[in-house]
Amino acid sequence: MTSTLRRAGGFAAVGTLSLAAPALGAAAAVPFAVIAVLAAFVVDDGPMFELFARPGDHQDGRLNGLAGFTLAATGLALLATAPQLAVPPRQAMPTSVFVAAVLILAYGNVGEKLVAQRWSDPFAAVTGFTVVGFLAGTLGQFAVQTVTGAAVDLPTASFLAATGALVAALLRSVLYERDDPLVMLSVGLLLWFFTQLVLDIATVGIVVGLAVTILLGYVAYALGTASVTGMVTGVLLGLLTIVLGGVGWFAVLISFFAVGGLSAKFKYDDKLDRGVAEDNDGARGSGNVLGNAAVALFAVIGFAASSTLSMPSSLFLFAFTGSLAAAMSDTLSSEIGGLYDEPRLITTFERVPPGTDGGVTWQGELAGVAGAALVAAIAVALLDLGDPVVGAAVIVLGGVGGMTVDSLLGATVEGDRIGNQAVNFLATLAGALVSAGLAVVLL
Repeated sequence: MTSTLRRAGGFAAVGTLSLAAPALGAAAAVPFAVIAVLAAFVVDDGPMFELFARPGDHQDGRLNGLAGFTLAATGLALLATAPQLAVPPRQAMPTSVFVAAVLILAYGNVGEKLVAQRWSDPFAAVTGFTVVGFLAGTLGQFAVQTVTGAAVDLPTASFLAATGALVAALLRSVLYERDDPLVMLSVGLLLWFFTQLVLDIATVGIVVGLAVTILLGYVAYALGTASVTGMVTGVLLGLLTIVLGGVGWFAVLISFFAVGGLSAKFKYDDKLDRGVAEDNDGARGSGNVLGNAAVALFAVIGFAASSTLSMPSSLFLFAFTGSLAAAMSDTLSSEIGGLYDEPRLITTFERVPPGTDGGVTWQGELAGVAGAALVAAIAVALLDLGDPVVGAAVIVLGGVGGMTVDSLLGATVEGDRIGNQAVNFLATLAGALVSAGLAVVLL
């Protein structure tokens, strides 16, 4: 057994203390706080130090990684207990969420290290973390619910565990191992937020959602249209969309990923020769995925929370479709338009070299309109837009509006001031606002 696997096992053993939370009650934070103090100020040598020491701990003479891990667990434990002790009592983080967040990270690390012993592929490591973290998070919730006598809701527990495992895997891929405390806190707070939504998740829905999103994520990775982090991000977005929105919402989302990803591969060598090809052989990373789909994610979460927010759900529906229409329009206009000569700067109409930010061609603009129309057609077929003709027009206008904003930002501020991912986000936000605004006026 390697030292990294033994260390992961040690952290998992510490994380298992969270299962005592129902019995400890208000003292749930105490074991983790004690371990944090020992790790930071007492244990500086010996077998225990060697078990938990991460690179750099020997130089500092203290177990920084263990101290950070247990302090994060202490913070979550306090969120799960302290509000209940206030006068009057306030809503606390559910104990099951606290346990799930700790176990997802602790045992996910074990899964990652186990897989890494046999396969060096980053995809395998992320898969090991996600699968084992998911199982640990689900079983942890069951354990808490069994001890407390609460009813066991398998679909919701599975959804929370899957979401937590995917978010943790994504954050760990982007951050560093020393940032595990931040990952744990982020997962705990996110899952707490989801417990506040009115979730009506069927067993079949969560099973189908997981199966479809994982399959499509793997296909995207295998075809080279997404990197490992891009795949994890896409699976997370897909799962949230199909569970919180529904099949129609998911179909709109996946149409963007599929068509957009394939368009990046279309005549890739020609684009490479012209200097307009996407980096990483056209594979989309997490930044690219989030830049194009973050607004859609906020929209589907808003849709799920619309009753709590006392806002019409249709507003979020059109924000969702408008943002993805903008993402599709911008992607196709760039990928198709980049194959043609003599683009013109959108602000002055003067000719610029291919690949110039803000440069447009009539072929690219036509492809962008077609992309928005494709999103609108899928939405009309699978979603309730009210008046289908007006609804489709609203989505197309949102898509074209977002594409135009992208080009204008590219010609004026992209580069030294803001990057491509920020421009994509602002363009999809513009598409969402245009579609939602028009829907309010016309529907």
